[in-house]
Amino acid sequence: MSLPSCRDKPLFLSISGYTQGTTYSVVYDNSKHITPESLNVDVEKILYDFDMSLSLYRDSSIISKINRNEDVVPDSFFIEVFNKSVLISEMTSGAFDITVGPLVKAWGFGPDEHKNFKAEKRDSLMRLVGMGKVSIINGRLVKSDPAIQLDVNAIAQGYSVDVLCRYFNNLGIRNYLVEIGGEVRAKGTKAGVLWRIGIDKPIDNNISPGQNLQAIILIGDKALATSGNYRKFYVEDGVKYSHTIDPKTGYPAKNRLLSATIIADECITADGIATACMVMGLERSIEFINDNPQLSGYLVFSDDNGNFKTWISPELEEYISESE
Repeated sequence: MSLPSCRDKPLFLSISGYTQGTTYSVVYDNSKHITPESLNVDVEKILYDFDMSLSLYRDSSIISKINRNEDVVPDSFFIEVFNKSVLISEMTSGAFDITVGPLVKAWGFGPDEHKNFKAEKRDSLMRLVGMGKVSIINGRLVKSDPAIQLDVNAIAQGYSVDVLCRYFNNLGIRNYLVEIGGEVRAKGTKAGVLWRIGIDKPIDNNISPGQNLQAIILIGDKALATSGNYRKFYVEDGVKYSHTIDPKTGYPAKNRLLSATIIADECITADGIATACMVMGLERSIEFINDNPQLSGYLVFSDDNGNFKTWISPELEEYISESE
């Protein structure tokens, strides 16, 4: 009987950097003996190409050109995000909608961060909202009104996680964790142990992922995304305005839900659904998660006295440890 040698144990390496205005990190088992430098170059190239498709912060990206009604052919990144956005919009009865672009911009949450929303402009802006007003026909995006603008920031980051995971899958890597701006997807284990993921406490200005945790969750072969109102917001005349816009009202979503963490098979799904939950609010989100058994959720909300409370999908309870 021979015992496995140390060389048989996977050697875990990590790479990290900056993308999409935030950080990314990858931990992977390098039993394939891939040169870390070449892998890092590939990852950076994938993330750059992704930005050039879907980033509103790049004037020359495909989505920026589409929003300016320039003649441009959507790439596979754009088409996949668009199709998934249509699906999630249908699933959530319109709580998720990427045509909120003009509203996001008017409320000062776009790239120029300039608020010019006026109540009297609401009706004209709302006429530009609705997934039924955009479609892809013969490989081109068609709008019912040229003033319609898309904003995929509520789903693109999760999708970028999936894109990197596909790259690692194609390399034959069986154990890894990909994280971009707090959105996560894991495969396999780390030395036989499930991956430990921190869920940030939804307190105002908790900017850096992982520094102030609400809970820790164990996952394997799953994706996780969190949406909340504690990072992107501003206060005006004593009123807090969150970056999550309700497509039905045209106003920033406002309810008792402070953050929504969704676990799904793909990060694009988890990301989009987490955003929709912030629009739907606590009760509707619980009902929605319960009605979709392919999803699990961890919701943080405030009670009538302003105290933090949590709701956990029953199947997640044994995998979550909450901070005091």
